[in-house]
Amino acid sequence: MSNVLFIWALIFLFILQPDVAHEGAVSGAQLFTHALLPYLLPYIILTQWLLKMPSKQGTSQWSRYIKAYVLGSFGGFPVGAVTVSEMKKNGEISAAESSLLVASCHAPGPMFIIGFVGNELFGSTTSGWKLLIAIHLANIVFFVLAMSLLGSRYQQTAIPTIPQQDHKTSPLLRSIKDSSSVILLVATTVIFFSSLGNVLSHSISSVITVDMGVTKTLLLAVFEMTSGVQSATEHFAGDAMYPMLIAAILSINGMSIHMQVMTIAKSAGIRILPYVIARVWNTLLVPVLFIWIY
Repeated sequence: MSNVLFIWALIFLFILQPDVAHEGAVSGAQLFTHALLPYLLPYIILTQWLLKMPSKQGTSQWSRYIKAYVLGSFGGFPVGAVTVSEMKKNGEISAAESSLLVASCHAPGPMFIIGFVGNELFGSTTSGWKLLIAIHLANIVFFVLAMSLLGSRYQQTAIPTIPQQDHKTSPLLRSIKDSSSVILLVATTVIFFSSLGNVLSHSISSVITVDMGVTKTLLLAVFEMTSGVQSATEHFAGDAMYPMLIAAILSINGMSIHMQVMTIAKSAGIRILPYVIARVWNTLLVPVLFIWIY
């Protein structure tokens, strides 16, 4: 009942503020078209194509982990979830291993961090590299610690069974087909949560006397990461806390990205609890590591 009331409340907010909702939706669509699609689509297609090629059997456990991390963590969200899900479907990793890998193979793309955040926002590619190192360091430490504590139980459940491949369709065509659903998911969540964050921030600011910049940045950071980064830059660039604020927003990720990952993971039968724990871990650790390295 509470969910129904919440949904109706949001519907009324969208009806009462169509211009604000439209502005947020347009902003989300522009973010997707200009900042996400050009980098995400080619990488997802190539990753899917590579994963659909016949793989060598008998590879070591850690070589499969490295493969998942390299392919999944350097293409941006939600490539990690797509990569791990495909490897689970191929029988390269078990269900238990895939839950830890989805939690760990989760990072923004290097081009976004180094090029956009580092060069354009921080004015230094070196700062972008330091932030990227902090993110990957937190991910790797989480995975190693989790495997150290749960490794024996997780290894026992790993029974790779390579399914029959569909030889009627080429791997490239299948990768393009599978990638289209992922891209549609990303576009839908980015546009929806950008519009939602915009409507809620204006609504709260009109009812409660709070700083619009703080409200908008906080809500957009919770709902859509890239919009939150843009809002933080608009309102807090030049402040001493600005680098740590950007690191925190990138660690929180936002509901848009979480919905993408959870939808992909659920469709492959992957547990999401380790992913939730890892996001709390990264939110607390990445800003501290970044400031320490910075």
